Amino acid sequence: MHVERYGHGGAPVLLVHGFGTSSFLWRHVGPEIALADRTAFAIDLFGYGESDRPFDADFGIAAQAEYLDRALTALRLQKATLVGQDLGAAIALRLAAERPDRVDRLILVNPIAFDDIPADDVKTLQRNTARFAFRISRGVLGAAPLLEELLRRSVVDKEAMPDALLARYLAPYVGREGVDHLLALARALDGEDLEEINLHKLAQPTLIIWGDQDPWVTPKVADRLGAAIGESKVVHLPGLGRLVPEEAPGVLVDLLLEFIGGRQRSAPL
Repeated sequence: MHVERYGHGGAPVLLVHGFGTSSFLWRHVGPEIALADRTAFAIDLFGYGESDRPFDADFGIAAQAEYLDRALTALRLQKATLVGQDLGAAIALRLAAERPDRVDRLILVNPIAFDDIPADDVKTLQRNTARFAFRISRGVLGAAPLLEELLRRSVVDKEAMPDALLARYLAPYVGREGVDHLLALARALDGEDLEEINLHKLAQPTLIIWGDQDPWVTPKVADRLGAAIGESKVVHLPGLGRLVPEEAPGVLVDLLLEFIGGRQRSAPL
């Protein structure tokens, strides 16, 4: 599993991206955490980004939580604050429930949960597989017809997802092999992996951050999670989409540092 580290020696913060993105999502957030005397680890989930992607691996939520547990061991981290974005938030929840000794605090950014696993982004991708079947079969464009709409609609400010950035996120899914792998990642998502855990028993202080213009998940998810998790706080961000780390990294960093008790930023992002 590929990991980017920001800072050294401070209390660890593990940054977990969501579906269709990678550790690159945290490039503006990680350095700010390091400047606040923490150490940030931005990880590529197994099968995503620069991590390995064996064709026969399990890429589901429960399996990814186990891989994160092993990654913490490999990084020699006994416990960390987990920050998860959409799918990454569901994986963080699973790890916190299964291995509470591993998770100090939880910060969930537009999490998927309950009936929204898989969320409408993955359902749209699956519908578009049939819609763009001919173009996909040629394998020239890779996953672009499937993933481009998902990424562009995940921000409200279109300038937050320019063509060059979009190409960066599409890069792991070029050609026919890339399409097949993206569909395998989508098929692996199963809501039962979260149904098996008892949210009411989560002991970690939890911050739920919700970009209110997320087109893929009902906003009720944030409030339902907040009601289910005992020590939790829900913050709604009007006018922002799902990818808060892309659209408003400074707002996210301020909320994160206030929650974990880190030094605040001295200059705007």
